[in-house]
Amino acid sequence: MNLKLTNRGTTLIAAIIGELDHHSSEHIIQKLDAEMMKSATKNLIMDFSKVNFMDSSGIGVVIGRYKKIQRLNGKLCITGVNDRISRIFNVSGLLKLMPAYENIDDAINKM
Repeated sequence: MNLKLTNRGTTLIAAIIGELDHHSSEHIIQKLDAEMMKSATKNLIMDFSKVNFMDSSGIGVVIGRYKKIQRLNGKLCITGVNDRISRIFNVSGLLKLMPAYENIDDAINKM
């Protein structure tokens, strides 16, 4: 698992690479939370285009960041969700809480 963080103005883009599971979730939470607090993050885009596996720990990561960004009066969206990961988002109800876009540029334009 790898995490690439990029800032575009007040939007933090978190590109997750590899598996988002119980082994990697705590690391991702720590890095995301630290970056959100040190930068002037208003919105968060979580890019799943390079995620090949996600378990319930990944759902927890997304929900936790959703709650945190809401406390900052910001928005969270997801991008690049493949069919396998999309099923997890649908079954968990996450797509009722946050929008999903095809790619990062679409997300930035619609946020």
